[in-house]
Amino acid sequence: MIASLGMYDRAETAAANDALWDRVRQNLGYGPAALDRSTAFWDIWQSPDLLLSQTCGMPYRTRLHGHVQLVGTPDYGLPDTAPGYYYSVLLARVGDDGDVPAYRNRTLAYNGATSQSGWAAPQTHARGLGFRFERLFCSGGHRASAVAVIEGDADIAALDALSWLMICEYEDLASKLMVIDKTAPTPGLPLITANSRDAGAILAAVRAAVGEIGAVHRKTLHLKDVVSIPAEAYLAVATPAAP
Repeated sequence: MIASLGMYDRAETAAANDALWDRVRQNLGYGPAALDRSTAFWDIWQSPDLLLSQTCGMPYRTRLHGHVQLVGTPDYGLPDTAPGYYYSVLLARVGDDGDVPAYRNRTLAYNGATSQSGWAAPQTHARGLGFRFERLFCSGGHRASAVAVIEGDADIAALDALSWLMICEYEDLASKLMVIDKTAPTPGLPLITANSRDAGAILAAVRAAVGEIGAVHRKTLHLKDVVSIPAEAYLAVATPAAP
């Protein structure tokens, strides 16, 4: 069996994620002793051995729907959003132009073409303003997109709001960037399991674990609860054309 919680896993949050998984495993009464931090995400998400992982909304609606089960969606308590929803922040260099339309002919850094927060959200946001980002820089990660803007490889980037919050908490590079806008909220990063698993039992184990890991770990993960968002809400989100 495979378990992975890699979407918001970094050095500062690793111990909290380990504690969360330990409680989930104890509540279930089975599962791997440790989280998998070495296998590629797509290999984990598509494995018949998948017990629990967290994916992104765009991979779920475009490739994983029907091949995995939704378990639930973590609620990180982001302001001005429904429980379990999230948004992207649009970032530019401090002192640069301050509104999104000014960047229509400039370079967008995006983490990957299957990312809701890094690719789909900014393009959908731009479409609402009458344009599409055409000049692109693929960074490979949210933090790398922020660095690309700072270093001049790109002019604007869209980061998952929680990823940005953690950068602000732990890294100096945040001081070189400014938030110029944010995208409309969409369903957050869902927890998934293989079709052969008991998704209801796993959801119950995760919900209980959130209350059992203690206030310090919950604060580190910004984790408030795990909510149920229907598949239809994920499938209804717009998917812009690939780069």
